[in-house]
Parts: sequence; structure tokens; C-alpha cells
Amino acid sequence: MANSPAAVWRLGRGMRLACDASRIAGIVNVTPDSFYDGGRHADAAAAVAHGLSLAAGGADMLDVGGESTRPGAAPVSLEEELRRVLPVVTGLVAARPDIPVAVDTYKAGCAAAALDAGAVAVNDVSACAFDPGLQDVVAQYRPGYVLMHSQGRPATMQDDPRYGDVVEDILAFFEERMAQLVRAGLPEEHIVLDPGIGFGKRTEHNLDILRRLNRFTSLGRPLYLGISNKSVFGAVLALPVEKRDMATAVLSALCAGRGARIHRVHDVAGVATALRLAAAVAA
Repeated sequence: MANSPAAVWRLGRGMRLACDASRIAGIVNVTPDSFYDGGRHADAAAAVAHGLSLAAGGADMLDVGGESTRPGAAPVSLEEELRRVLPVVTGLVAARPDIPVAVDTYKAGCAAAALDAGAVAVNDVSACAFDPGLQDVVAQYRPGYVLMHSQGRPATMQDDPRYGDVVEDILAFFEERMAQLVRAGLPEEHIVLDPGIGFGKRTEHNLDILRRLNRFTSLGRPLYLGISNKSVFGAVLALPVEKRDMATAVLSALCAGRGARIHRVHDVAGVATALRLAAAVAA
């Protein structure tokens, strides 16, 4: 593997995302129970309008999800997830064919249907562990794939997370799972890595990952970071969920200097401003 992060993330349908600079994935939640914006864009028309607003505000791609994976979240059926997600993917692709759309799912059936509808990437919290059929789907379609680390399922992942060395443990996990995906038929240049802040991690684990984020660049793939408005801000700064946008922007700028390339966020405009300032200072 390469010793420095790749500059391109290859997606499905011949699309690609240049990662030589920071990029933003705008979150489009079509859920009633997501921790930050559950219910705000729960119907397709509202979700499509929100996604288009994020694109206009500077999002380089859109990440559409129909099932909350917050700690303690209950699963939804494939049928319900498809009902929520497919009209939004279809609407966004039709309105902005130039903007890559990812589907946030761990279900093979949802991923395949969304890819057929025009999505070009799959953001999977499970690393193909919750539904092994997902590995066959990504090997067949060859979309962009977000390989994320989590410890356990959402309903129980925060019960008692434990690590030897959280960063080294996640690195070993990435190496093993990435090799498995490549053997299955998904080229390495289609994979980006997300250490999974808040997914089966205590506050000290999250902070250790963020301090040592550069370590993950040794695997040669771009880093996809999901820190937007998460509980780490509540633990460190005592901020309620609705007041974490500024902290998210600040931490995104700091993490850009530590190797993060794709930032999955709710407040696209605020994070875009912070990233531009960070880039100007680093130049």
C-alpha cells in the first residue's frame, strides 16, 4: 500500500472525487429519529430540497440515509428504508447529476436499489458485517465505499467498548477488511476509511483517534470523517446537540490538518468556511 493518502476516490458510474484538498459530504437524513435532525426532512420532497440546499452551499457530495445508526437506535425494515431513501436518491440525481450521491446503509438490498437509482457510493457503518451480502453488491457494482469501523451494533455499541490501543486496533481492522474487499473484487481506489467516531467508543477513545488521525494516512486511502455534532462535543464542552455547529467547524478544520479529506457534516456552509480558512493558513 501507498505511504501517503491517495488524491482520488473513484466512485460508481465513472465518477470520482478529487481528494487533494478537503471535500464535504452533506448529510441528508430521511429519518424520524436521527440524533441531530430526525424528522426535519422526513418526506422525500423536503429531503431533496435540503440536499439541493447543501449542494448550493458547497457540498461536494450528498450522503442519504434512511435508518438512524445513533447509539441505541432500533433497526428498520428493508422495505421502510427503501421507501424513505429511493425517492430522495432519484430526486437528487435528477436535479444535480454532477453531484455524487452516497447511500448510508448496511443492507445489501438497499445499497443495490440505491445504486440502480443513481447513487455512486455506499457509506456502510458495519464494514459488511451486518449483512454479508453487501460485500457481493459492492464487488459487483464497484461504487465508492466508505469502510467504517464500529464495535458492535447501534443498539448496544456503547454498552462497554474496549480496546488495547484504539488507533492500532482500528488500523489492523482496516488492513484486514480492505484486503478482504479487494479480494472480493472491489478495487482499493474505490475505498475510503472512516474510523467511526462515536461508534463503539468512549470519549477517551474518540479523542485519541482525533489526536492521532495522521496515523491512518499510512494506509494510503483518503480519510472520511464523521464528527458532525456528535456526543464528544457534549462530553468535552458540555454543549447540547443544537449548539455544536461551531465546534464541528473548528474540529473539522483541525482534522483537515491531520489528514481528514472528506468531512461528513450537517452544516455545510459553516464547515466550508472553516476549511477554506484552514487551507489558506496552511498554504
